[in-house]
Amino acid sequence: MSDQPPVLHVRGRVLVAPDDARDELWVVDGKVTYDRPRGDAAKDVRTIDGWVLPGLVDAHCHVGLGPHGGVPRDVAEKQALTDRGAGTLLVRDAGSPSDTRWVDDRDDLPKIIRAGRHIARTRRYIRGYAHEIEPEDLVAYVAREARRGDGWVKLVGDWIDRGTGDLSACWPRDAVEAAIAEAHRLGARVTAHCFAEDSLRDLVEAGIDCVEHATGLTEDTVPLFAEHGVAIVPTLVNIATFPDLAAGGEAKFPRWSAHMRRLHARRYDTVRAAYDAGIQVYVGTDAGGTLAHGLVADEVAELVSAGIPPVEALSATAWGARRWLGRPGLDEGAPADLVVYEKDPRADVRVLAAPRRIVLNGRVVG
Repeated sequence: MSDQPPVLHVRGRVLVAPDDARDELWVVDGKVTYDRPRGDAAKDVRTIDGWVLPGLVDAHCHVGLGPHGGVPRDVAEKQALTDRGAGTLLVRDAGSPSDTRWVDDRDDLPKIIRAGRHIARTRRYIRGYAHEIEPEDLVAYVAREARRGDGWVKLVGDWIDRGTGDLSACWPRDAVEAAIAEAHRLGARVTAHCFAEDSLRDLVEAGIDCVEHATGLTEDTVPLFAEHGVAIVPTLVNIATFPDLAAGGEAKFPRWSAHMRRLHARRYDTVRAAYDAGIQVYVGTDAGGTLAHGLVADEVAELVSAGIPPVEALSATAWGARRWLGRPGLDEGAPADLVVYEKDPRADVRVLAAPRRIVLNGRVVG
């Protein structure tokens, strides 16, 4: 879109921060301002009423990824529009084989922070998703994806080992140490898919910045994550699929199936223990692949079910998540990316499932 966005007057309760609610904001030239416009800018103003949050964040989402790998542009567009309709206006795309740079030219689609393509061990991940390599090539591929991404790189830290019939770590310690050091040298942060327990210590002590899923956290590794400042994105709406996955693999991999059921059974305790220890927890749905897009409200509700206070669960998709990713919220002069609700989402996070209005780059898009 190239025409000038309208002037908006958004009034009610503008939640600039969990404990900072203002009565109104204005949107002028697609930007947030708290100064009433004057002159021509004050004419033809559209008014929107409600409770206002910065555009929601899905910090583990795969735009451009389908069940068998990359998808055509029209499918990726539908995925992004579905996320937008749920109020997700900022995505950290945690691994995709598709080139989605074209989205950056669309001011009607959510903003994407890319982690490049997954990097996995040979035959140790979903076919068609990742670069599948051996440890001696890990540094080179991390450097490649650090340059391709937007400040993040995604490793597959563990997956089923067909030889043992269970989850196991994919990389030796020296390989991940060298790879993470190279990513940091290039200015990128590193995250890793990890379901099980045995990959976590090596990754954290090697300097990783974040772990996806983190279902294998234990009383031994929770303090380690807290000490090193490693964030987690639990993707509980994805972990809910573990029983079905376990049932499907029971005949061939009974050890793996039993392990997946144990991880699922203690998922809420795991997330609550992480939160209680001071580990930063962020909202991510793992949308893409086989999981539907647009589930951000469900994931926030799952964090609350795990025992995270509602305001903290909101921060994990709003103020705190944007700060963690280095993107502004409802700050003076920031792009006007915001979602308006009928009721206070701090009182009941289920409100997130029904946005009243969605404003992206200063335009009402929903």
